[in-house]
Amino acid sequence: MTLVDDMQWRGLIQDSTDPEELRKHLDGGSITFYVGFDPTAASLHVGNLMQVVTARRLQLAGHRPLLLVGGATGQIGDPGGKSAERVLNPREVTAGWVLRIRDQLSPFVTYEGANAATLVNNLDWTGELSVIDFLRDVGKHFPINKMLARDVVKNRLETGISYTEFSYQLLQANDFYELHRRHDCSLQFGGSDQWGNITAGVDFVRRRGAGPVHAFTTPLVLKADGTKFGKSEGGATWLDPTMTTPYAFYQFWVNADDRDVSSYLRYFSFKTREEIEELEKATAERPQARLAQRELAWEITALVHGEEEARQAVAASQALFGRGSLDELSADTLRAALSEAGLTEVRGELPTVTVLLQTAGLVKSGGEARRTIAEGGAYLNNERITDPEATVPESALLQGRFLVLRRGKRTFAGVEVAN
Repeated sequence: MTLVDDMQWRGLIQDSTDPEELRKHLDGGSITFYVGFDPTAASLHVGNLMQVVTARRLQLAGHRPLLLVGGATGQIGDPGGKSAERVLNPREVTAGWVLRIRDQLSPFVTYEGANAATLVNNLDWTGELSVIDFLRDVGKHFPINKMLARDVVKNRLETGISYTEFSYQLLQANDFYELHRRHDCSLQFGGSDQWGNITAGVDFVRRRGAGPVHAFTTPLVLKADGTKFGKSEGGATWLDPTMTTPYAFYQFWVNADDRDVSSYLRYFSFKTREEIEELEKATAERPQARLAQRELAWEITALVHGEEEARQAVAASQALFGRGSLDELSADTLRAALSEAGLTEVRGELPTVTVLLQTAGLVKSGGEARRTIAEGGAYLNNERITDPEATVPESALLQGRFLVLRRGKRTFAGVEVAN
């Protein structure tokens, strides 16, 4: 199976400038491509993974990636998908985000070998442009009628759009031209919401007498319930471990809807077609086992956060439900996992287990706690509680400060003992 055949089977190519020429280009030898990321937050999130993983996939097939971080375009803001003008961040904030995102992109590709990846920043060539040069060399190649015909622009004309955001596509188009001129870049890809900007770049390169160049887009990922992929009540699922812990990141994939996991495997996993189809079959036959979700969660967590963090996340998932040792979990993993379920702080001497169950919110009263204990449904650090008046010795504290309380098989909460 060729690269393009595999990508089409995975559903990774939604639009392209010329399907047959794209096939010849990608399957005909090593080429240089680029994909861009604007610093609109302090971290990338799982919504960016489609582009990051696709870049990795292309590099593994022998192509050379240019990973562009938009130090210039990030200061402007793309009007696509927005109903109102984007709030412009201070330049120093954007510059800091550029550095963070640049570091986040590093683990996904290799910077060695014949097709070594290169990180680029469009501020390097845009920042030195004068207004006159920009209008003469870039602006004159963009017919206003074509710019106004773009859906994202038409949608914003009713609510208002500034020249700043209106000019975004000129900046992105110039990126393609500069990367073609400086690095012989002949392919750009991005999300389907970027199709107008991307085709503007292809046309601009042609108008400047360069090329030929090619482009394609990946599909917008939506969950089965119609909500945006990567979003939840708690906000985005970030790649930065200080913003979304590796445990929470792992759980995001484990909790994927059965209706979504097949698409996720094809989009984000590097498993073969045969392996993915086997997991799809296992999910259909035994959905309660969540085999596909667990395989995907391990693979993506290990890719983003490293195998040790992935191992800790798996161990925590098992241990919290009594299927592994809590003693093996690090303090960071324990805190992250218990924070997801509910972590209560306790000061002073440790109370009885009855009071702890109430404090953790697993029962509403002392009487309910005693009944739960009598029925054999209360656990402390995965050990069944038998005496409702027992106190907890300090030696029971995990990592010197945590306790895991569980009611039944699946309801647990944490207690952190403050010094």
